[in-house]
Amino acid sequence: MDLSVRPAQQRRSREAWSRVLDAGVAVLTEKGSEGFTIAAVCERAGVTPPTIYRRTPNKDALFLAVYEHGIAGIRATETELASQPWGDPDEMTLVGQAVGTIVSIFFTHRDFLRAVIIISATNEAVRNRGVDASNALAATFDRLTDPVTTPGMHARRAAVFQMVFGALVLRTGFGADFATPTPVDDAQFVEALQEIAVAAWTT
Repeated sequence: MDLSVRPAQQRRSREAWSRVLDAGVAVLTEKGSEGFTIAAVCERAGVTPPTIYRRTPNKDALFLAVYEHGIAGIRATETELASQPWGDPDEMTLVGQAVGTIVSIFFTHRDFLRAVIIISATNEAVRNRGVDASNALAATFDRLTDPVTTPGMHARRAAVFQMVFGALVLRTGFGADFATPTPVDDAQFVEALQEIAVAAWTT
């Protein structure tokens, strides 16, 4: 299947395509993958279907372009949050702050991520791109925790990140009541996740 996107040559075309991508992220965020249609994106962007078909051959190609646009927004949030100065915190505080940064990235883009987490189970192209995005997030966590990562701790650091990432994927993709008989609110969840990560790091 052709999933290519043809580049826009003129400024007006680039502006229209930018509206399409922004609209696609909004539709995916608000309606999920089930509500993601070319008609819905056109209505939101204020364009006609030929505007999309001049750039992409089908809905799948449009979806991947929108996915990449949404991921670019997540990476911008990553860069912003990870660049904030922390001073000189101790080990436990730094690990807790690193976990909090990963949580903030997920929560900021929660609705968009919910849609892509669900569709990645059945869409290989999205799943493959998700591997790259998750590895980039892991690299951010590594950079944040480098000051307290001693030789021989890299496997533990990877395990801590995977635990945090997995918990966030479950909560984001399937809700606060998934895999727990007693759901907790976001604040309680984050506090517990930070405590568990710090304990796993320092044990």
